[in-house]
Amino acid sequence: MNPCDTSAAILVLGIGNLVMGDDGAGVRVVQELRKRYLFPPHVEIMDGGTLGLDLLPKLEGIGRLLVVDAVETGGEPGTLVRLMGEELPIALQTKVSPHQMGLKDLLAVAELMGHSPREMVLVGIQPAGIGMGVELSPHVAGRLEEMISNVVTNLNEWGVEAHPV
Repeated sequence: MNPCDTSAAILVLGIGNLVMGDDGAGVRVVQELRKRYLFPPHVEIMDGGTLGLDLLPKLEGIGRLLVVDAVETGGEPGTLVRLMGEELPIALQTKVSPHQMGLKDLLAVAELMGHSPREMVLVGIQPAGIGMGVELSPHVAGRLEEMISNVVTNLNEWGVEAHPV
């Protein structure tokens, strides 16, 4: 796929549960992206929450998928990762929270149905804790700006310009 091809539909999908501490990092990132930037019509910024297979219709016609989520890396809390292509389903083998199994299943069913995006990237962060509570840990909260920047940088690599509001 041509990196400057801006006609392919792009979905930026924040995954997580806002009442489970660091698990809500992905959702918080997409919320901030919506507040701060305007994107071209072929780019959708979506709070996927914990919907899992309910998101399947959203993958139809998507050329590129950028997932933002808390992910178990085995690293120190707050460690940022960027995984691409085949690395993405492998990363989801280690469950951080219940929604990740839903995301793994979603990607598998999308592939079976022929709706698998041609390109996938995960911008993730190692959580410090997944427990009841609406606050992010200091490890994760301190890296949210960098996660937002990483998403914008990835979109730029795909030829998408984010315009500050």
